[in-house]
Amino acid sequence: MSSHAHPPLGRTAPAARASIYVEGFSHKNPIPAACRVGPLLESGSIQGNDPATGKPAATVEAQCRFMLDNVRRIVEAAGGSTADIAKLTVWMKDRSQRPALNVPWLEMFPDPTSRPARHAIVAPELDMGKLIECSFTAWIA
Repeated sequence: MSSHAHPPLGRTAPAARASIYVEGFSHKNPIPAACRVGPLLESGSIQGNDPATGKPAATVEAQCRFMLDNVRRIVEAAGGSTADIAKLTVWMKDRSQRPALNVPWLEMFPDPTSRPARHAIVAPELDMGKLIECSFTAWIA
């Protein structure tokens, strides 16, 4: 059997995979901030680190702001906008701190008829000063 240089008849070639990186945001491991395959964008873990220092901000309020700003910068680097985000999954050291997330969340997504889904998970194992982190899925048409 020979290998196919093209997909079998009736199937389209898979979309090219593109790694997304942004200035001032990186992982310790050799992974990008997000990956785009066709219109689908999936992020890795996004923390509330200050892009100037690379360290988590001191308060949960500041971490929430930096985290959502990192989300915005990543989706824009992939060619989309926050309007393309379908879901955010959030890990919080303490779920009682959700009000700290809701303030910048409502600023980023002010229209109640056009907000992404969101799910918060308690994550007491967050370490190195992290109080919150998230990942997101976007569809960039």
